[in-house]
Amino acid sequence: MDREFEDIDSDGRWQKLYLEIRNQSDECPYKVAKYPENRNRNRYRDVSPFDHSRVKLASTENDYINASLVVMDEAQRSYILTQGPLRNTCGHFWLMIWEQKTKAVIMLNRVIEKGSEKCAQYWPSAEEREMAFRDTRFLVTLLSEETKSYYTTRVLELQNIETGEKREIHHFHYTTWPDFGVPDSPASFLNFLFKVRESGALGVDHGPAVVHCSAGIGRSGTFSLVDTCLVLMDKRKDPLSVDIKSILLDMRKYRMGLIQTPDQLRFSYMAILEGAKFMGDSSVPTLWREQSREDQEPKTDSSSSTQTRCPERLNGGSDYRQDASPRKETETDGTTKSVLLLLTVVSKDCKVSFLQYVFVQLNFFNHLKKYLYNLKQI
Repeated sequence: MDREFEDIDSDGRWQKLYLEIRNQSDECPYKVAKYPENRNRNRYRDVSPFDHSRVKLASTENDYINASLVVMDEAQRSYILTQGPLRNTCGHFWLMIWEQKTKAVIMLNRVIEKGSEKCAQYWPSAEEREMAFRDTRFLVTLLSEETKSYYTTRVLELQNIETGEKREIHHFHYTTWPDFGVPDSPASFLNFLFKVRESGALGVDHGPAVVHCSAGIGRSGTFSLVDTCLVLMDKRKDPLSVDIKSILLDMRKYRMGLIQTPDQLRFSYMAILEGAKFMGDSSVPTLWREQSREDQEPKTDSSSSTQTRCPERLNGGSDYRQDASPRKETETDGTTKSVLLLLTVVSKDCKVSFLQYVFVQLNFFNHLKKYLYNLKQI
């Protein structure tokens, strides 16, 4: 497997391998997601659950939620991969967790990323302590919260308001994984993965773990693929028998588009290779924890400081309606965009001189424009 990775890496074939996987993936029907009444329950127009593997809500008139049940039989793993809840689907999200008997939620995104809302905040903050969802009759209470340098763990209490029954839900929140990107290192990711495993929430004694990012396919697919492959390596006692590409194609039969970029695919291979070191060496997780520097001060990002919480619903409906398409980033003016585009194709060594050249030219045209204007006034 190391040789396979080195060959792909040295030949620069990650893009080719990614396209092969995308072209070989099954395209299954997803008609229910496109029903008019379900459009405002989808965060993105082009990410829908397949009809055959979608999670169905049992206690509501409309059973639709943008979530897929991924079942890997040999690994004895089941995951619910889902989008980051919308403001009008937070109650459905908790209803799904209750009905599926889920023990843990793995969140791999921030609420706000690059100025755009990627997920409504569906859990209470330390200041408010609890949050009610009266459309589905649930109360969520924050019991504890522990913040590390790149992830936060929470224990939440989920109460069914109708019956009074309560359950504890573990919330594992990876806070430094960029959209369409990869974690800082395989060690930090594996340290987080094994933290989730220690809770027992991924095992067969509980319902499927809920894994989400923004769309529920890129970062969520990476997490699930790495975990499944490492389980299979341990069960088979033969890392070479685990075909990563084949396993990813199997997982894509349950939810479209798992792993969104060649970089995420490459990182998955790296994490699986690093994780294979754990087989027969119990000291490796300690090394990962040390390398991850989880006890340092948490990393901050000003773009994620504003949180959008789910509103408390008083009438069974939502006071908000989220556009089904992702929010567009602010566009720069044409001149700035052109300069930035040109800069991206210039090597690092000549960026400064090229930048000076560009601004000299812009300055020249500005003076010419003023000269022509003054000439016209004469």
